[in-house]
Amino acid sequence: MTGTDTADPASRLLEEPGDALLLVDVQRDFLPGGALGVPDGDAVIAPLNQYLARAQRTGAAVIASRDWHPRDHCSFRAQGGPWPPHCVAGTPGAELSPALRLPAQTRVVDKATRSERDAYSAFQDTGLAQALKAQGIRRLAVGGLATDYCVLRSVLDAISAGFEVFVLEDAIRAVDVNPSDGDKAKEQMRRAGARVVAG
Repeated sequence: MTGTDTADPASRLLEEPGDALLLVDVQRDFLPGGALGVPDGDAVIAPLNQYLARAQRTGAAVIASRDWHPRDHCSFRAQGGPWPPHCVAGTPGAELSPALRLPAQTRVVDKATRSERDAYSAFQDTGLAQALKAQGIRRLAVGGLATDYCVLRSVLDAISAGFEVFVLEDAIRAVDVNPSDGDKAKEQMRRAGARVVAG
C-alpha cells in the first residue's frame, strides 16, 4: 500500500473555481544547509513550481505560509523548546526559497509570531480560514515542509475548518525525528479526510 489515493490524481487540482494552492513553510532555514534543514527538503521545489505554474494558468489562489519567529521564541532550545533558532523574522533564513516561482498575487501568511506561543499550522492565529472562505475557496492543494509538523497541522486545521484537502505527495518531505514519522503523518492526514495524491 503506497498511501496514495489514485482515484483523485493531482492533475485535476487547481482547475476548478474555489481551488487554492497552499505552500507551507518553504523557507531557507528548512532547506538543506539551513538552521533546521529538512532532509531532501529542496526536492519539493520543482514539483511546487509545476503546481504554481498550473495555478497561474487557471487563476487559482496561491498562499505561502512562513514561520516568522521573534528571537526569543518558545520553540528555541534557549527558551526550553525542541529546536535550534530558525526562521527569525527579517533574517535571510526566514525568507521563502528564492527558487519558488511565486506569482505576484501570492498571499503570504506569517505564523508563530509571538514569543510565548508556537504555531505549526498556517491556520493558527492567522485568520487564514476566514480569508479563504471569503474568497470562495473550497478546496486546498497543500505541499511544503515538513510533512510531520507544519504540513500535518495545517492540513488537519484546514479539514476542521471545512475545506476539502489534497496533500501533494511529490511536494512534501518529512523531518523524521523518529523513523517513519512522515509516513505516520500521511496516514493521520488520510484518516482525517485528506486525500494524498501523486503528481
